[in-house]
Amino acid sequence: MSHPTSSPTWTRPRPDAGRRRPYPPIEPYATGMLDVGDGQSVYYEECGNPDGLPAVFLHGGPGGGCSPWHRRCFDPARYRIVLTDQRGCGRSRPPAWAPEADLSANTTWHLVADLELLRTHLGISSWLVFGGSWGSALALAYAERHPEHVLALVLRGIFTLRARELDWYYEGAGADMIYPDQWEAFVAAAGPDVAPGGYIRRYHELLGDPDPAVHGPAARAWTTWEAATSTLLRDQNHIDEVQDPAFATAFARIENHFFIHRGWMEDGQLIAGADVLAAHRIPGTIVQGRYDIPCPMGTAWALHRAWPQAELVVTPASGHALSEPETLSALLEATDRMARLGPPTPAGPAPAS
Repeated sequence: MSHPTSSPTWTRPRPDAGRRRPYPPIEPYATGMLDVGDGQSVYYEECGNPDGLPAVFLHGGPGGGCSPWHRRCFDPARYRIVLTDQRGCGRSRPPAWAPEADLSANTTWHLVADLELLRTHLGISSWLVFGGSWGSALALAYAERHPEHVLALVLRGIFTLRARELDWYYEGAGADMIYPDQWEAFVAAAGPDVAPGGYIRRYHELLGDPDPAVHGPAARAWTTWEAATSTLLRDQNHIDEVQDPAFATAFARIENHFFIHRGWMEDGQLIAGADVLAAHRIPGTIVQGRYDIPCPMGTAWALHRAWPQAELVVTPASGHALSEPETLSALLEATDRMARLGPPTPAGPAPAS
């Protein structure tokens, strides 16, 4: 699948694309906790066909965690589906909501190393990597560092932690003009004397306070801003789901921690590094909602320019969320197509040193 860099592919979904439904619910055939060092253990599970094409699902946030319906993005007859909760969130331990939580060993590159450790632990030589939102950033970081272990990428709602992306959404440089009502609540929760360009830092102070009376309202305001702006049409159920104090605290703390440190990357590093994907001829599909507010389409466009082997699918009546019908349908079609790659040769034991 190759396209000239001067003319990025823009594939429109089929007219019936919104009618696709996720695969039926399934349960894991194996679960575990993997010790990744630094006092951290990450949860993982395997579903579907143990002899199928290995695929790892990378959740968003960072800090969002996996849910049972994420298993349903893959044909369980053809995929060996691996889900994992990244450090500090979901079922991984210790949780970031705990007062004593230390996030110093929770960085992009720790998470990349965790994925590589998990791949080796499961005896997988290479796998399809599926990630949306923050999961797309982690997928790119992993694939650019370990391209030899990536069969293909399926990405959604592209996010690369560039300064302009963070400023657009969290610092009053654009998204506030589209959702001024929700932005007003986000600003109010930050407290007085904060100007555009200072919100991520102010929330860092609030979220780091051990007093629940301080970090609790800040966490809910942070997660509500994201939930309220992630779908083209308001989804009150999604907004309600993120009000749980433990979830909101872990999610907001981890996200803010990553954002204040700019992902421990140079600005634009993931876009520039896409030449590695092109050099290794890694196929991919980028699914992008036209009206994605948290992760505007310009980033997906830039990534496709840098990685022309990838197909760009623009869902014309969608926002950011994985659950939106057009986007979900396009992702299901992508994983169905990628299943034809077939399972790789098992990795086997590591050679003796």
